[in-house]
Amino acid sequence: MRRLWLIFAQTVTVCIAVLFVVKTLKPEWLAHLPSSSGPVFEVATVVEAPAGSDTRRPGSVADAAQKAIPAVVHVFTSQEVKGPRHPFINDPIFRHFFGDRFGEQSQRRSGLGSGVVVSPEGYVLTNFHVIDGADEIEVAHNDGRKYKARVVGSDPESDLAVLRIPADHKLPVIAFGSSDTLRVGDVVLAIGNPFGVGQTVTSGIVSALGRSHLGINTFENFIQTDAAINPGNSGGALVDANGHLVGINTAIYSQSGGSMGIGFAIPVSLAKNVMEQIIRNGGVTRGWIGIEVQEITPELAESFNLRGIQGALIAGVMRGSPADKAGIKPGDVLISVAGKPVKDAQVMLELIAALEPGKTSRFELKRDGRDTTMDIAIGKRPTPPKE
Repeated sequence: MRRLWLIFAQTVTVCIAVLFVVKTLKPEWLAHLPSSSGPVFEVATVVEAPAGSDTRRPGSVADAAQKAIPAVVHVFTSQEVKGPRHPFINDPIFRHFFGDRFGEQSQRRSGLGSGVVVSPEGYVLTNFHVIDGADEIEVAHNDGRKYKARVVGSDPESDLAVLRIPADHKLPVIAFGSSDTLRVGDVVLAIGNPFGVGQTVTSGIVSALGRSHLGINTFENFIQTDAAINPGNSGGALVDANGHLVGINTAIYSQSGGSMGIGFAIPVSLAKNVMEQIIRNGGVTRGWIGIEVQEITPELAESFNLRGIQGALIAGVMRGSPADKAGIKPGDVLISVAGKPVKDAQVMLELIAALEPGKTSRFELKRDGRDTTMDIAIGKRPTPPKE
């Protein structure tokens, strides 16, 4: 029995050795044998669609980006800045030795931002702070085309401006969406030229709506987003998942100068209204009655015997203003404007600004605890002084 086992073991060893030699030196002899080294399951392979096909990838916003990108432009500005004069420039002895070389010096300061082409006629919407003070403005498309631009008009109080470039080519134009139907959580894309690196698309969601009391603009109703917005993005497009314009990127909250996930955009509803007035009239006309207001705190509500903090407390009335002529006095509390309730001082400012100058509107107030109404002839809001 032991001898038979030794013969079997030697036979198996010889067979394995022969098989190893054949597989190493003549593997083709074994090609007809079934292989056990292949995969034990089939792998599903994704076949890439050819470029330009209509195949959509789940979760991709490439279609929205490609739809809006051609209409977003770079805005380059330059401004001549005069330097300080030497304190002794008027001294005759100093001028004898040095001449005018230390007189008032001038140099050019450059800036950058973004803009959105809104019509085939060459109108470009951007931020006022992007072009403020510039004496030369150049608009560049992502494909390399460059144009000298002129300012059609601006509105510092909403931080918007309209430029115009020659319409010598068929200009790509962005499609307007609706900012009024946006919801917190909607996907949005921010498109612009951050830090001058070139056309850039970032994505995020709508983080909040109706942001105000930020001290950025006089009229504030911002869309807040966590899509990365950085210096150079100002004036660029905030678009929805369909590639439609829903806002103009304007500002960020940052302690470092870069994006921290809190960016603000002007809703397209406001931007469109301002743009149309600028194109039609060269500027924006707003209503005004000449009052100074302040927020109603719980302490003020108690001292004025108010049941809540809704409304705006009139702290001052400009002499000769429409409010003064109508009989409004400091200490009155404005409750509604033209039938629309006044929630706070910011809402009151927006409601009055929306009224048409020259027409009469009804105001509801509380005076000494009693309700009263007044009809006031609306004036035209003065142009704010330049800082």
